[in-house]
Amino acid sequence: MSEIATFAQVQRPVVSNWRRRHTDFPAAVEEGFGRPLFDGREVIEWLISTGLGNADPVHLRAEITLFGLAAQTGQYSPGQLIEVVGSLLCLRKLDGRPLTDVGGATADDDGKLWAAVRHRAERIDAEDEFVLRELRSVDAGAAPLVRLAEDLVEAAYDERGAYEWLLASRARLGLDALVADAVAPELEGLIGRLADLGVRLEDGGSVTIADPHAGIGDLLVGLLRGVDDREQITALAADPDERPARIVRRRLLLAGIDELSLDVQTGHDLEERLADPDLIVTQIPYRPGEYRSVLSVLEDVEGIADLLRPGATALVLGPADALVDALRGTEESRMRSALLRGNVVEAVIALPGGALPFRPGYRSALWILTRGPVSATEGKVLLADISAEPLTEGVCARLAEDVLLWRAEGFRDLDGHDPRFGRAANIADLERTFGGPLSPLGPPTSAILSRTVTERPAFIGEAEARLERAANEARSYEDEHGPYWGGVLRRDGRRMPRRTTLGALVAEGRVARLRGYRVNEQHVTKDGHHTVFGPEEITGGSSIGSRRVDRLVLAAAYDRVALTEPGDVMYTLAPRLALHVDDEGFGVVVFPARALRVNPNAARPLTPRVLAALLGAARNTGRSPGAVRAARRIEEYQLPDLDPDDVERFDAMLAETERRERMLRAQTDALAEARRLTIAGLADGTLTLGRS
Repeated sequence: MSEIATFAQVQRPVVSNWRRRHTDFPAAVEEGFGRPLFDGREVIEWLISTGLGNADPVHLRAEITLFGLAAQTGQYSPGQLIEVVGSLLCLRKLDGRPLTDVGGATADDDGKLWAAVRHRAERIDAEDEFVLRELRSVDAGAAPLVRLAEDLVEAAYDERGAYEWLLASRARLGLDALVADAVAPELEGLIGRLADLGVRLEDGGSVTIADPHAGIGDLLVGLLRGVDDREQITALAADPDERPARIVRRRLLLAGIDELSLDVQTGHDLEERLADPDLIVTQIPYRPGEYRSVLSVLEDVEGIADLLRPGATALVLGPADALVDALRGTEESRMRSALLRGNVVEAVIALPGGALPFRPGYRSALWILTRGPVSATEGKVLLADISAEPLTEGVCARLAEDVLLWRAEGFRDLDGHDPRFGRAANIADLERTFGGPLSPLGPPTSAILSRTVTERPAFIGEAEARLERAANEARSYEDEHGPYWGGVLRRDGRRMPRRTTLGALVAEGRVARLRGYRVNEQHVTKDGHHTVFGPEEITGGSSIGSRRVDRLVLAAAYDRVALTEPGDVMYTLAPRLALHVDDEGFGVVVFPARALRVNPNAARPLTPRVLAALLGAARNTGRSPGAVRAARRIEEYQLPDLDPDDVERFDAMLAETERRERMLRAQTDALAEARRLTIAGLADGTLTLGRS
């Protein structure tokens, strides 16, 4: 049932509800280790027919097929499974007809089906370029894989989509070695933008792309995703391991590269007889920090630069300690300086952490090399640092625009586009630091001239004016009312008030307990008419009013929701006890938060402030570490039953402290705002301090 939840993209309890409420839910076929087991295809068809869950039908059909493949890992190793199924998909592409088309023989006979598949492979791939070796490594017992491969093609519409789905599930199949060097999808998209392959095809008609450290070809295939016309592309790749090299060869063929226009070598050298590469995308192979050689990384970069002909570009992903950090060794510093002086380094980009999800502690950077750049960039390099930025769509688009305009036009003093994520640095200035970090010397001019920066002094002046007004208001209030005095006295022990509980107050009608409501998160926005009170707002995790719901949505979808009234006390017990008095009313209490309402007409009335203060001070209300529930229910909380006179004086004292707290908070908020803006301006070099 947990696997059904994964298929349907819902929480596990949802499946239990489906099974209980829907009589047509597929019955369990057997029990396995005390758990019910279901026929996967029956479940998928039921989900598709009912429309329940959050997954689309294509995803569901692909998932059940991938699940069937994962079940074969007991018979085949994960690596062998990827290779055999990938070869079957490639054979189907080369032959142009379904794998189960065995020329009149029944596809239900495993022996005949596999013999027919082997015969087709020997006929089509006689030189063993793509599939023959992998299919010869297994026997007729692999016939079920033929049917699963056909199901995967049917779900994905073509062999290419099926193979990409298969490789995307390599972690589920247990192939950690093929996942370790995979880059984040956001970084793959950024590299695709920076490569600008579509424009190169429009300008030149044909393009040769290459990767001398291809792995299983993630970067090359990522480039092809945004391109429709692949007939004009020649692909070159190399990998020292023969098995990944064959995966790349099959992957490029299925991606639409003509068989005669691709060459994947086993080793470290590209086959340059086809054409000089116009575009290189590659990732320097990962080495642990204790074994990593900065010099060898820079030598790899130098070798890639040597492959570039005039007008060609290379994007090299590698370790930040070699590409952007300060260097310690003289030889390493000399080599990096030589690369910069060679007028081939176009841009250096420090990337955020997590670019390689499997290696979260690995810091990476990107070098962009261009042979024969435009004259406006000679003697300069674009330095960008987005290590503190998330790789969102907006960040990637703006950074790519910076680099592409720099590549096309270079730096312009007056009306040019100033980079928004970096600065143009003179290589001569970088040479003076010899081995120093390749990071921007300051924020880009666009940031310095941005509205936020230019208006910062005015904002600081406004904060200082608010601070002065708040201080004057506090002084006037104290002059009028005198210094704060709560009027507290020591109580005589013989006159202690009796103890009661919140449950007793509810039973006596002095307090009413109100429920919290379940509201769909999609209906909660920043704009709306009714404030939402959940545990986040009550505990202080979110500011009051940051989440709201529209009144029309509330009336249409939640006709039984009762709004709060001024003076209602909201509370939550999870993750801890917290209380908040709603002075305005017309809010919505969201479960698991609830509310209490004081009855002002009771014989011994309380006030909302007094009730919240006494409940907050109740003893033994927390939970021990690791406990699932709190020590007691809120109805069991004990509090003193104060006399009406004490309640009145206590409420007045609480109101007075709240007024003074608001005045003090206004001063601290204004002071914190002025402090924050001043620190930001001094840190980025856009502000200075005058003499007092």
